[in-house]
Amino acid sequence: MIFPFGADCGGMAMEEVEKELKELLELMKTVATDHQVPRNIRGIVEDAMEKVSVKKVKIEDISTAVYMMDDISKDLNIPDHTRTDVWEIISTMESIREKIKE
Repeated sequence: MIFPFGADCGGMAMEEVEKELKELLELMKTVATDHQVPRNIRGIVEDAMEKVSVKKVKIEDISTAVYMMDDISKDLNIPDHTRTDVWEIISTMESIREKIKE
């Protein structure tokens, strides 16, 4: 991944941010391929994945993905285990966004 900021994110090595982003995308892929999750929710997760998996991740794209995931976390049809995963995804995205901002 190539980020629009310099080689350092507020003291954190870029490799660590990339590793965190890869782990985030793996968790999102797990949710997107879980057939116990309703199709509309899987579709939104896939759209959010597209936002954060581009070569140059922007803070705006991460923020948009956070809002998308927050909306589905409130969906009544989402399985409990998936809701927990969505909260973890949101938390990780917010963490990455803050590291990029610095």
